[in-house]
Amino acid sequence: MIAKLKNHQIDLSKPLDISIPIRGDASNVNAWYIGHPTIRPHTGEGYVGKVSEGGSTNFNTIAFNPHAHGTHTECLGHITKEFHSVNSYLRQFFFLAEVITIAPEKYQDDFVISRKQLQYALGNRKREAVVIRTLPNLRDKLSKQYSHTNPPYLLEQTAQFLADREVKHLLVDLPSIDKEQDKGALLAHRAFWNMEGKPRTEATVTEFVFVPNRVTDGTYFLNLQVAPFENDASPSRPVLYKILEK
Repeated sequence: MIAKLKNHQIDLSKPLDISIPIRGDASNVNAWYIGHPTIRPHTGEGYVGKVSEGGSTNFNTIAFNPHAHGTHTECLGHITKEFHSVNSYLRQFFFLAEVITIAPEKYQDDFVISRKQLQYALGNRKREAVVIRTLPNLRDKLSKQYSHTNPPYLLEQTAQFLADREVKHLLVDLPSIDKEQDKGALLAHRAFWNMEGKPRTEATVTEFVFVPNRVTDGTYFLNLQVAPFENDASPSRPVLYKILEK
């Protein structure tokens, strides 16, 4: 099926899924010092929710944290006193996106994504969404245990650059755009959502994506869908589509 959007054509039959699924065991990707998600049959009053164990249906109870256990999309409610739901703020789902690959550079005792790196990677292109793939890009990102590893992150000025360029949707293959332990400063989150001025309520941050190496850098259509939880963050499934040449 070929779709035409804003004078561009995309082939809907060839999606490029960049989400990480949630699995109910210790092989699941994880961060923020909590246990792995669980997916278990419900039991009670002589009933077991598993057909192979005698139940009439498979009836699992799932426990997870969207920020720690897989691809998720968050709104500014992640850092505000007031409640804001990503399900309420994300109302459009297709965006022109730029996929860029960056090798985080050394900064003090950390590895970071700098403003200069983004300026070089994006050039003069203006996009509604930016997808950042970091190097090295190994499949262990699908199951990595990130707690206490001080992963790379975005500097405050990097996030400010994206806000100034009016990028509405930022997607990264890291557990956070901020430093793992920063005493609650969350400088990149605050800059991207412009919390010191008029907050950018329409902007979202998606973390824990995985962009396979077969997906080349360039411009794509992004379909960004979230599970309809009324929460600051929700599990999400970002999908890229190549733009067809006319």
